[in-house]
Amino acid sequence: MATALIAPSPSSAPQSGVVHIPSFSLLGKKVFITGGSRGIGRACALTLASAGADVAIGASPSGEASARQVCAEIEELGRRAQAYCFDISKSSAVSEECGRISDDFEGIDILVNNAGVTRDRSFRKMDRGSWDEVINTNLNSVFDVTRLFIDSMALRGWGRVINISSIVGRIGNFGQANYAAAKAGLIGLTKSLAREYASKGVTVNAIAPGFIKTRMLEAVPEKVLQAVIDSTPVGRLGDPMEIGASVLYLASPAAGFITGQVLDVNGGMAM
Repeated sequence: MATALIAPSPSSAPQSGVVHIPSFSLLGKKVFITGGSRGIGRACALTLASAGADVAIGASPSGEASARQVCAEIEELGRRAQAYCFDISKSSAVSEECGRISDDFEGIDILVNNAGVTRDRSFRKMDRGSWDEVINTNLNSVFDVTRLFIDSMALRGWGRVINISSIVGRIGNFGQANYAAAKAGLIGLTKSLAREYASKGVTVNAIAPGFIKTRMLEAVPEKVLQAVIDSTPVGRLGDPMEIGASVLYLASPAAGFITGQVLDVNGGMAM
């Protein structure tokens, strides 16, 4: 007798005698991506929309034009998109705008915490303002945003939270004590939330990109970039769409048995 071939439902566990074809479709899912107007955030937005998701794009006020451009690209894919521009380091703004997002999209199924800034300098020269700005934007905002969506996911019995950490949070980096602390903190938060919400149908994972060809690297001297490339086994910088593909996997029904993990996407720079 032939074995049945069916795609799994998002909440179903494998059944004996049935071969499940992994599903990467996000049709009907609603996504919120912070820092979604450029670079890795834009790549995630377009990748998830191409898989069928409707997408809310979070951006800073200065990124409004770029956010609206991403929305237009998503709409060309036949999916719904809307931009929300606010200062994510301010808890009051987060609460107000995330409330709007929940109302406009009637809930969020997949949250991608991607927003981040850098304020690099050696620790000896780092002032408290540079420390606080990076911690507030890159770590505290993830607490604020996630707590506004994750319990609703749990009530529905399905959800995905994906935190964009960094190779710097894994191994540290000269002149980035603030950034490394925030990105390492994201990993600890990811693992703790994964344990709390696994039984409720919500997975929580992180991605730690290596050096990716985005605007953040534009200020890095060419000599330094070449040194980075030379120390990366694959011999190049990463492409934002490669991070988008990783986010799609963790967001998909196919990744339902993965939680509390950090996916390193760094060309082999750190193993």
